[in-house]
Amino acid sequence: MNKRFLWYPVIIGIFAALIWVILQKGQSLPVNPHTVIPPAPAAAATASGSWWRYLENLKHPLGLLLLQIILIMLAARVFGIIANKLKQPAVVGEIIAGVLLGPSLLGWVAPSFSDFLFPADSLKNLQFLSQIGLAFFMFIVGMELDISKIRNKAHDAVMISHASIIIPFFLGVWLAYFLFTQFAPANVSFLSFALFMGIAMSITAFPVLARIVQERKLTNTPLGIMAITCAAADDVTAWCILAVVVAIVNAGGIVSALVTILLAIVFVAVMLLVVRPWLNRTMQTQMAKGHQKAAVSLIFFMLLISAWIAEVIGIHALFGAFLAGVIMPHGTNIKQLLTDKLEDVSVLLLLPIFFVYTGLRTHIGLLNQGDLWVVFGMIMLVAVTGKFGGSTVTARLMGQSWRQSVSIGALMNTRGLMELVVLNIGFDLGILSPEIFAMMVLMALATTFMTGPLLDLVAFSEKRKGLLTT
Repeated sequence: MNKRFLWYPVIIGIFAALIWVILQKGQSLPVNPHTVIPPAPAAAATASGSWWRYLENLKHPLGLLLLQIILIMLAARVFGIIANKLKQPAVVGEIIAGVLLGPSLLGWVAPSFSDFLFPADSLKNLQFLSQIGLAFFMFIVGMELDISKIRNKAHDAVMISHASIIIPFFLGVWLAYFLFTQFAPANVSFLSFALFMGIAMSITAFPVLARIVQERKLTNTPLGIMAITCAAADDVTAWCILAVVVAIVNAGGIVSALVTILLAIVFVAVMLLVVRPWLNRTMQTQMAKGHQKAAVSLIFFMLLISAWIAEVIGIHALFGAFLAGVIMPHGTNIKQLLTDKLEDVSVLLLLPIFFVYTGLRTHIGLLNQGDLWVVFGMIMLVAVTGKFGGSTVTARLMGQSWRQSVSIGALMNTRGLMELVVLNIGFDLGILSPEIFAMMVLMALATTFMTGPLLDLVAFSEKRKGLLTT
């Protein structure tokens, strides 16, 4: 045996013995009379009572938060895999997992366990984590948008995307007229309620749509390029409209709303015209010098300061995070670097927390009367007619084939995560009642779930048509 290994037990043994000697000597030292000694827990006196100590550790905020995250990640992963098996995007399964962990199933089947796992005072921690995850995710969404593609295909794409916003927005406002008296929360104006119903009907989930296009190998096809471009234009427009709606709701009065909107316009203009060129030059310099960490640190600072300014103005921090992603420079590999760093953490860890937080606020059990399911049917009809119908008809008017038009309509009808973001903003602002919130969450799930089968149906009809003609 190598003699050097003998030093290990010698060194450990000597110092362990010295520690033991000091501890024994220290037992004889007088206790400071002014020192307050906390009483030992009564449960620790017995061997069986020691188990209560571990139960108390489970209830500690940090221990409980870690347990919540573990179960959330596990449930999201399992249901995401099941969704993929059913040819659905993983986000569908993750949203379902969030709803099932809330009062709609877990709270109904095992209320005591649900109260232990998700006590009311722990929801704030989940909310903060989910908001951080959403900020990172919206930053990535902003980075994935290629404004040049929107410019290159501006006419058709912008026409289709804006028609897919204005038509469902109108239908949402029209539906709000009939729902306001019964379902609007107390002290909420019709303007706020109607604007949020309109924007909630108008959203397309750009990230989910892009992943569906990628999974179906449509990325470089005319359909895929048009759909992604339409969704990108839709996303930019819808988030700008959402910022205006939030500004109007938060401001309360016309003058305050105008001031908020003016500040938002100035903020966007400064970010696009001043910060973006400066950031591009700075990133190129930092990357050329090999200062990668400095570049990443600067971008994180830009993300946080943009989100903070947007929150202070009153247009929501998520819009600021989204805008920070939009202004990221294209010339360097910094986008890929940031996506690699952020996407896994936000998508696999933090976004499932947002889904569960949404699920904890979704009480499907509130829809316990037939007339409420009739209202849900009206919401589904308006959502699908406005988004799917509006996109399909407009695409056809722009010269697309019926197959292309229906496929674009199906893709634009995908709500997914972006819808949940809008709904949570409306719920936090007190504009959406728990019943409407639950209905709209179900609508987001249903319209996202519809996308795959609709695309399969179009492909099948095209294949059958080809076989009949041959």
